[in-house]
Amino acid sequence: MVQTISYAATGAFSSLLTDYIAGAPALASFYGRRPELAAFPAQIAEKQAAYPPEMRQRLVADLRAQYAELGGEIPPAVAANLDLLARDTTFTITTGHQLNLLTGPLYFVYKLVTAIKLSQELKAAYPQYDFVPVYWLATEDHDFAEINSFPLFGKTYSWAGPGGAAGLGGPVGRLGLQGLEEELLSQLPAEVPAAFREAYASSRNLSEATRRLATSLFGEYGLVCLDADRPALKQALKPLLVKELTEQFSNQAVQATDARLVAAGYKPQVYSRPLNLFFITDEGQRERLEPGAQALAGLLALAEAEPARFSPNVVLRPVYQEILLPNVAYIGGGAEVAYWFQLKDVFAALGVPYPLVLPRNSALYLSRANAGKLAKLGLTALDIFKPLAELKKQVGAQLGQEEVSLAAQQQALAAAFEQVQTLAQRLDPTLVKTVAAEAQKAAGSLASLEKRLSKAAEAKHETAYNQLTTLKDKLFPDGGLQERTDNVLSIWLNNPDFIGQLVAAFKPLKLEFAVLTEG
Repeated sequence: MVQTISYAATGAFSSLLTDYIAGAPALASFYGRRPELAAFPAQIAEKQAAYPPEMRQRLVADLRAQYAELGGEIPPAVAANLDLLARDTTFTITTGHQLNLLTGPLYFVYKLVTAIKLSQELKAAYPQYDFVPVYWLATEDHDFAEINSFPLFGKTYSWAGPGGAAGLGGPVGRLGLQGLEEELLSQLPAEVPAAFREAYASSRNLSEATRRLATSLFGEYGLVCLDADRPALKQALKPLLVKELTEQFSNQAVQATDARLVAAGYKPQVYSRPLNLFFITDEGQRERLEPGAQALAGLLALAEAEPARFSPNVVLRPVYQEILLPNVAYIGGGAEVAYWFQLKDVFAALGVPYPLVLPRNSALYLSRANAGKLAKLGLTALDIFKPLAELKKQVGAQLGQEEVSLAAQQQALAAAFEQVQTLAQRLDPTLVKTVAAEAQKAAGSLASLEKRLSKAAEAKHETAYNQLTTLKDKLFPDGGLQERTDNVLSIWLNNPDFIGQLVAAFKPLKLEFAVLTEG
């Protein structure tokens, strides 16, 4: 069963995201078209006019090479989509994510399913075009600490990386997998499907492993995985590199946008630097470029001869993506939507179409057991988003608990002391402070009694309240959304049809939070 709740009602998302979903006028200048079905024909026409045939040829050729490097047979749906990408009537729906081990948090899966489902919905609405879901692997990221662990059934599984800290600091996609088997894979529960282990055991580096795993999970839906840290693809960066190195254009554009965002009441998500580029050293490290630190002429020569030595940061990565792909929509989490709103003028400066920006689907998954516990407490699936104190009151009312409130008594007490204070003022003003102190002391005693009486009332139903607290903590780990902590295996091992159920349940353009209850 699928139910929906507004993003705002969950209390878990930023005002920028909920305002965007609501169509707040204050945000209208920071994006292009609204994420609505009717907006796609114009978006397609704009991209079709700006996307050169040679870029499509470059993209398809390198994608075929990437899949050939994996070896084995390409899933038929993926092979079909690679063929479709060669046609000028095919467009992509893209989402990006870090190379989290064994998929990391649930929202990685939700991103990919959103891209898959939106591609299906667009094909049904506009059959004259084809739409291919693309996973842009964040292979050039160098923050290994964000991806090297994940929790499963109360235990955290971690990998120190090849050679420990000495081997880190470069693009994570290039990392070899030494030590992963001993430190992590061999420690996994026996029931973890073989595909999760084999993706890493059969790969040379983290990029390959992530592509294998994503393909094994989503290949039947035609998901295409793209690693853009490739010499052939980096050739497309040359005009951007020259403009950034000579004009530092992206920082100027972002700073102007940030000022408007702040004026509109929003906080910029990412920090723009004077140069939004990294450089890959001979040792494979990804180092930040600073204006004046290197000779401009030398950098320009390298940009022409070896563009693969350069790596865009968070500000320029989206532009690189949209240069490479025939893309019409980007799907991201709340933080990603926020920083894309800082980039519209960066796209304009390069003459690259700005895509539709769509929040990914978010969801809460209720197992049959947890749904039963909710029902036993007299709560619905949507009730669980309320604060715990409010839920306790709701459960208590259903269990017949008397609500304890001494508010009326506090008012009466205050009125009585006010009369005493008036009398003291008339008879002996030096006693006014004494009366006020006694009033405060009495009010405190009454408040303490109220708490003790409330606890006594709760004690009658302590078992139910403990069950409620445990359930709330399980569904909202550390007070946050389930999707930000739990790994897909925590659901899939008990429900192997989970991904198919997500594909059936998600409605990307409805822009609502989904609650999925196991049938």
